[in-house]
Amino acid sequence: MKRLLLASVMGGVMSVTLGACEDDRQDTAGNEASSMEEADMAMQTTDETGRDNGADDAVSAYETVGSIEIYDDRALALIPENAGIEKLTGDDFSWSEGPVWISEGDYLLFSDVPENVIYKWSEQGGLETFLQPSGYDGPQTDIFRESGTNGLIRDDEPGFILMGDHGNRSITRLNLETKEKTSVVAYYDDKKFSSPNDLVLASSGAIYFTDPPYGLQGGDDSPAKEQEINGVYVFAAAPETGDAYVAVVDGTLSRPNGVILSPDEQTLYVAQSDPAAAKIFSYTLGADGLPTGRSDFADMTTMVEQGLPGLPDGMAMDAGGNLYATGPGGVHVFAPDGTRLALISTGTAAANVTFGGDGSTLYITSGSFLARVELLSTGVSF
Repeated sequence: MKRLLLASVMGGVMSVTLGACEDDRQDTAGNEASSMEEADMAMQTTDETGRDNGADDAVSAYETVGSIEIYDDRALALIPENAGIEKLTGDDFSWSEGPVWISEGDYLLFSDVPENVIYKWSEQGGLETFLQPSGYDGPQTDIFRESGTNGLIRDDEPGFILMGDHGNRSITRLNLETKEKTSVVAYYDDKKFSSPNDLVLASSGAIYFTDPPYGLQGGDDSPAKEQEINGVYVFAAAPETGDAYVAVVDGTLSRPNGVILSPDEQTLYVAQSDPAAAKIFSYTLGADGLPTGRSDFADMTTMVEQGLPGLPDGMAMDAGGNLYATGPGGVHVFAPDGTRLALISTGTAAANVTFGGDGSTLYITSGSFLARVELLSTGVSF
């Protein structure tokens, strides 16, 4: 069993955790990654600052796992001194993804993509099946590698969410009460999308989303793949006419995945889950919502080469413009200037994150389980 030692000393703060990790389940340039057993975290230490990354001052009803590493003192304004990572479920999922907090019901929804299920979790009710099938519900077919939903976000109308729907190869709108699904957009240039994966809603109503081939059996080589690119797209309405259109934001990425906007919506961040170029890109957006330039915001390729579990995937944003991005080793916290401030590591590959509760709880879909950590920062949408 592979064992990983995580240790860091920066800004006078140190954390050390010894534990087993599992290889990411994420696709490696179109091929399925292998997985390893998860093991309990075996050791936690506290330095002279009193920071214990495995426990909170209050007694938690949940098991605490993993570690939190601080690389820059600015992280101390975002993460409590005695923050712990709570494991909220058992190892119940094949690959948990796309969490979204439903404020009007005080619960979290998230996908298990391979199992074609959306789960509901709340403090009062625990874990429940919310929607099955979540994506494809037609006759048996060998087209799909993963036929469920992936990314979930709130719609601008209460009672509805928007979904990256692998199985229906579209962005889909879900009525939370009736469970009725409506396709929002499924085609670009009269060709069906491959498997819309993650998405973010701008205040204008525009939807930015990614379309890698993860849902299709065979990935890029699938005979069902109609799009020549693995694109980043925007679905919006023309201001002059109100007519809906789809535009390519970037058609050059190999494996576009997570996507998020800065608080002022002037910058779009896109994660690329390619082990050979594991990066987060930032795009400066013009008045029309399309990019005027692209930069490398973070390069995690070396971390992949070091064997840390996970690839750049889902992201969340706080009100201060700090980015919480899943990647090799866990959830990386970046300042707006690109400085890596901290690493929140559950010990397994983390797929996605979102803020919930009163806005200061970070929920993490971490492979086979759901986790959370209480922060001092607040999500941008709260």
